[in-house]
Amino acid sequence: MFRDRIDAGRQLSEKLMKFKEEDVVVLAIPRGGLPLGAIVAKTLEAPLDVALTKKIGHPSNKEFAIGAVSLDDIVLTNTMGVTQGYITEETKHIREKLLKRHDEYYKKRLPQNVKNKTVIIVDDGIATGNTLLATIELVSKQRPKKIIVAIPVAPNSAIKKLENTQKIDEVICLQVPYSFQAVGQFYEDFYQVSDQEAIQILEEANTSVKTNL
Repeated sequence: MFRDRIDAGRQLSEKLMKFKEEDVVVLAIPRGGLPLGAIVAKTLEAPLDVALTKKIGHPSNKEFAIGAVSLDDIVLTNTMGVTQGYITEETKHIREKLLKRHDEYYKKRLPQNVKNKTVIIVDDGIATGNTLLATIELVSKQRPKKIIVAIPVAPNSAIKKLENTQKIDEVICLQVPYSFQAVGQFYEDFYQVSDQEAIQILEEANTSVKTNL
């Protein structure tokens, strides 16, 4: 059990210290991954950026991911009984939201160049791993040196799915509980991170990196 995302971020940072001497870029999954990503980035003295992806929910249960979408890619799983029309419409709506978020996050800066760098993808936890798969597809096209996935908690099924993805070099997870229903059950405080807070975290983290250079 983690007190909050700050606690989880600190614990995760300890496991990632071995990457401090590498050329690292931390990519957080917004919005919940940003408080953790900021701590990891500060600890490793690395820039922080966001990985813009969003899950496609099942038509009868939006919380159940049948895949995930980024601005450039789509990964689909568990689509039995789901029409192509639904997938097309959902993809369109999701990309409209991602584009809006992209414009908000990059008002004052450009995305980080991850080519030949160690990319550490951080989230506050994962349930199925499907959203991360789209992120990994997107990041791998930018030809990083290696891709590390770092999360506080996930079920064993999701960890195995990620470990079977050849594009990931390492998966670091603090807790792999036997009984897993939702990420939030492993946090005492799992408040929703707002867009305003996410933007502020991102700006402050990168101001700090510039100051330290």
